[in-house]
Amino acid sequence: MRKTIAVLFIFSLVLVLGPVAHATNGDNLIGVGPISRAMGGAGVAAPQDATSAIFANPAAMCFGPYCPGSSVDFAGTIFAPSVKGKTNAPMIPGFSGSDDSNLPPSVIPAIAVTAPINEKWRFGAGMYGVSGLGVDYKNTSLPPVYTQLQVLKLAPNLAWLITPNFSIGASFEVVWQSLDLGEGASPGYTVGLQVGALYHWDKFNFGFSATTPEKVNHKNVSKFGNPDPTAPYQDLELEAPWRLQGGISFEPNSQWLFEGYARYLAWGSAEGFEDFDWDDQWVFGLGAQWKPAEKWALRLGYNYGKSPVNVHNGWNPLGTETVQGTPVNQTQYETLRIIGFPAIVEHHFTGGVGYKLTDALALNLAFMYAPQETIQETSAFNAITLESKLSEWSTTLGLTWYF
Repeated sequence: MRKTIAVLFIFSLVLVLGPVAHATNGDNLIGVGPISRAMGGAGVAAPQDATSAIFANPAAMCFGPYCPGSSVDFAGTIFAPSVKGKTNAPMIPGFSGSDDSNLPPSVIPAIAVTAPINEKWRFGAGMYGVSGLGVDYKNTSLPPVYTQLQVLKLAPNLAWLITPNFSIGASFEVVWQSLDLGEGASPGYTVGLQVGALYHWDKFNFGFSATTPEKVNHKNVSKFGNPDPTAPYQDLELEAPWRLQGGISFEPNSQWLFEGYARYLAWGSAEGFEDFDWDDQWVFGLGAQWKPAEKWALRLGYNYGKSPVNVHNGWNPLGTETVQGTPVNQTQYETLRIIGFPAIVEHHFTGGVGYKLTDALALNLAFMYAPQETIQETSAFNAITLESKLSEWSTTLGLTWYF
């Protein structure tokens, strides 16, 4: 009964907080929870809490500090991107300007629980903000571009320990997604599936997971710049892409843990992102954990993913681009791509610390910094220049309760 009450309380807390996020690898966070985020998004081979296990590899629920008992993770991330846009179009009145986005820092929740069913099976459930991006250039010197994408997942999980060294698992993902293009938010729901496997050999773990595409139709989200007041609002489908990831961890002794991983995000074939010409993306990460004393853990990490946003030069300002059957003015289209969705950061440097308050409670803190990247493109005849600059930092605090 206590476990049931705890789970209901956790999920109620997340619903109150609500998700607001910004981009890192495309529009995906590099990791969820303070331990994974401190280790550069690691967790597919050796997650150190239930949150990162559910997010990265559901099979890993059978291996970790939370086994063989139960645990609950509470975490929150304060995410503060610095976004600056610049437009230059001397022939278009009111189009030229340079300013900072007005979107405030975001709070991103992450909650998870895991418990044994028997010696072979474990149950888990997580709810967390997982991805998003946006800008607010209303009341600035730039054109009044406003975008905000928010994504929340609820993921019940089952893992099966087939042998003492091999497990498989699956998470059924219920996805809530909201898109606002400055004309009102349009939320929607969908479902997906993540499957994974983990093999333990001596001091090594080998992990793999795959997540299905998850598509949401955002109804009546925008007129896409159509000046006709009687023009109907159009729908836009946005699809989280196929995500494949594999990792290897090495634990030479009880003090040290090292993990490397690779992740593939198929943006180029995902509805919506394909329409705005995003490339498929490979992401690579490294993480390390050192426990100098029984109660302490120090962590470092690095994550790299080349920006998926393609640069278009020489486009026709008077042309049109068809987006899911809707003709969109080329200037509007390119402004939305470059100014409205600047998912361009590539390098992420992370670190953190953990401390066991008691045998039942552990506190973890993580920091992430992504240095500034710039994207710029120019239309035909140098008539219009569009530019965005983006850097990010975040702080994540989490509490784990073992019982």
